[in-house]
Amino acid sequence: MRRPFMTHAQVGMTRDVTVVNEWGEEVTSTIPCERALTIYVDKRELVTLMTLGGHAELLVLGYLRNQRLVQSLDEIESITVDWEVGAAAVKTRHGITHIEERTATRVVTTGCGQGSVFGHLMDEVDRIALAPAQISQGELYGLVNAIRLQDSIYKLAGSVHGCALFRGDTMLVFVEDVGRHNAIDTIAGWMWMQCVHGSDKVFYTTGRLTSEMVIKSAQMGVPIAVSRSGITEMGLEVANKVGLCAIGRATNKRFLCYSAPERLVLQPELAGARLRAVA
Repeated sequence: MRRPFMTHAQVGMTRDVTVVNEWGEEVTSTIPCERALTIYVDKRELVTLMTLGGHAELLVLGYLRNQRLVQSLDEIESITVDWEVGAAAVKTRHGITHIEERTATRVVTTGCGQGSVFGHLMDEVDRIALAPAQISQGELYGLVNAIRLQDSIYKLAGSVHGCALFRGDTMLVFVEDVGRHNAIDTIAGWMWMQCVHGSDKVFYTTGRLTSEMVIKSAQMGVPIAVSRSGITEMGLEVANKVGLCAIGRATNKRFLCYSAPERLVLQPELAGARLRAVA
């Protein structure tokens, strides 16, 4: 399989600013840098993403993959990012068939950074078949603890979402961005470039499991998704339809399994003693 040529455009992800605290003192604080990146495919403007820009080429690759605009790495000749003009130029080998029709209907999704998916993606949900993978309660706790210990922009500056890919409780990759949809697209791009399949993996996000996040996880072949937050009604509907195990409110030793509980190997003894209400 031919891999596309990709630049490795670097850009600062945080900056220090002067702020006033609760005592009226001027102090230095760190904030994330949000910037616009406009994607052009064969010189045709496709979409503008708001991003930290830490892994811009992988973000673009994963975006194209998760939008089902490209099916193989062989289709892409190069991805060139230029932060001076805020643009990513994608050059394909043979063009994208019917790209105008395929990108005509856009759905703006909920949440930070306002993600967008093209309307035809929901039509492909019924074609997704996920592998029969499972996660144990112990592995889930290990995953949550790994996220807790992970160095992150969020701990330094806040205002970002993090996503990660795990095998069991072993973290393979961790990505932060202003929107969780950008972070999952970047992971999708990383998986493609590294030839990593999703059948035995677990996806983690600090954000909600919306329909967009569940669809993208399933498209990546990842059958288990874990969130520090909860799940939306449509997210749950899609998870049930594709048989994806959606676990939310996962903090410390607490969690809620919303769908496909057969994928979760329970070990309730690990949860510790249940606190009893005092009358």
